[in-house]
Amino acid sequence: QVKLVESGGGLVQAGGSLSLSCAASGNAVSSYTMGWFRQAPGKQRELVAYIARDGSTNYADSVKGRFTVSRDNAKNTVSLQMNSLKPEFTAVYYCRCWGIFKTNDYWGQGTQVTVSS
Repeated sequence: QVKLVESGGGLVQAGGSLSLSCAASGNAVSSYTMGWFRQAPGKQRELVAYIARDGSTNYADSVKGRFTVSRDNAKNTVSLQMNSLKPEFTAVYYCRCWGIFKTNDYWGQGTQVTVSS
């Protein structure tokens, strides 16, 4: 069974950095699209960034130049390096993997990121 576990969330001051990690089991991160989503209070869950099977990446406009998504195939983990953090980035961040079929869609439990001003 696929399981995703996020870690690395916490409290950071505006302008600071934080690195999130998603440890995957039951699947190879290189065989699926692996993405990071976030949901702020009162907001819809939104895509932050993802890395596809071929290694290509995509970012939401709001985080371009600030966030970097990467994967370590040997460790079977996906990371999200977050720099120049803004208070409006405060949210619960979720790791997700998905494939072509709807049944291949898994989410982690989420990790809280709080950016103080």
